[in-house]
Amino acid sequence: MQIARYLQKFKRISSIERVEDNTLKIVFDRFKALFFDLRRGDSYIFLKDTYKKSKIYKAPFDIVLSKKFTNSVIENISVLKNDRILQIKVISNSKYKSENSTLQLEFTGKNTNAIILDENNIVQEALRHIDISTTYREVKVGVVLKALVKTENFTPKNSAEIENIENFLENEYLKRAQVKLSSLKKQKIANIQKKIKKFQKILNSLENEENLLKKSEKFAIWASLIFGNIYKIKGYQKEIELDDYEGNKIKITLPGESRSGAEAGNKLYANAKKLKRKAKSLYIERENLNEKIGFLEKLQNAIENSEDEVEINILSPKQKHSKKGKGVPVSYETFFMEGFKIMLGKNEKGNVQLLKEAKKRDIWLHLKDISSTHVIIRTDKQSIPQSVLEFGAKLCVEFSVIQKGAYLVDYTQRRNVKMGEGAHVNYVDYKTISVKKE
Repeated sequence: MQIARYLQKFKRISSIERVEDNTLKIVFDRFKALFFDLRRGDSYIFLKDTYKKSKIYKAPFDIVLSKKFTNSVIENISVLKNDRILQIKVISNSKYKSENSTLQLEFTGKNTNAIILDENNIVQEALRHIDISTTYREVKVGVVLKALVKTENFTPKNSAEIENIENFLENEYLKRAQVKLSSLKKQKIANIQKKIKKFQKILNSLENEENLLKKSEKFAIWASLIFGNIYKIKGYQKEIELDDYEGNKIKITLPGESRSGAEAGNKLYANAKKLKRKAKSLYIERENLNEKIGFLEKLQNAIENSEDEVEINILSPKQKHSKKGKGVPVSYETFFMEGFKIMLGKNEKGNVQLLKEAKKRDIWLHLKDISSTHVIIRTDKQSIPQSVLEFGAKLCVEFSVIQKGAYLVDYTQRRNVKMGEGAHVNYVDYKTISVKKE
């Protein structure tokens, strides 16, 4: 009720949007942004200076929300009696007529919801649709919204007057933020460490390439010696002693069931080639596993250094976005912030791949005068917000250097970057962002 009285001083809703799955951001009178977290069981209202968002929401709820409340005039803000329900009534002007709408924010435990109503209390859209089969109170487009069953003799837990609402709302965020941040970090880091252990186990189980190459070389020499002494070998012979190229006696085990010396030699040559190919593929597999482990260690470090719950969810989302079609190897990692795709090279191959795939208007980032990963921000011909640029620069630092300190990150359009040998580049017409790695 005190928050409602505080909000009554505002005249308009300038903008409104969903910034997380369950969090709405409402900007009042063009300057004051409040956040309404509508998670079931832990819903609350808070203030925060900056708020990173991972994506742009375009569900029917978000479209109706923007249409009816962006640039709307506030008619009334109140709390329903005996309920933790905040009603924001507005008048919005469309091309054809003025329209009365209500945003009903229900902070009611497991039934927490955001419901958009028309002037006849008919549901226009809702954050959560609720079917009549699960409750007496259906929340469905086109249905009149019933009132909640009121709690009789309800007494607020704390009726003390809040001296400063804005300080209170900032502290509400801080109280939850540290607990949630710590819990989220533990969860994400545990998942990353699990993956690292998995890759490390595979790495430790790989055969030794050097031993395979020595064995391959031995079989090739044996085959050569057999073809040089083929007249001495009888069919189905199991072993033979020959002089090597330095005049030393050498005992050669012939492949089983070899019907002749030529067949034995060919089998040894085939085995030599097979072992050589296996050694090469093992080298590539070992290199790939080491790169995956290295990337995950950097990701873990970035999460440990993060002081923002939303940033952690951007670094390690619940569901990874699909990057490529099946069978197409990708050597870069993809992150999403405010609807923009940010790609980061995992190695030199990934850096080259990014440079080749980037469009001329995409933004390229790289540490100034220091070898680093390449970062590309896909623009799709849109202007990149400063918050996205700064996050891209932070990623560039986090995944390139270990040491703490202040770093400079250059950025420019991809069209201004000229590729040299490998991932080496020359670039012009750039700007610079300073990033502090704690």
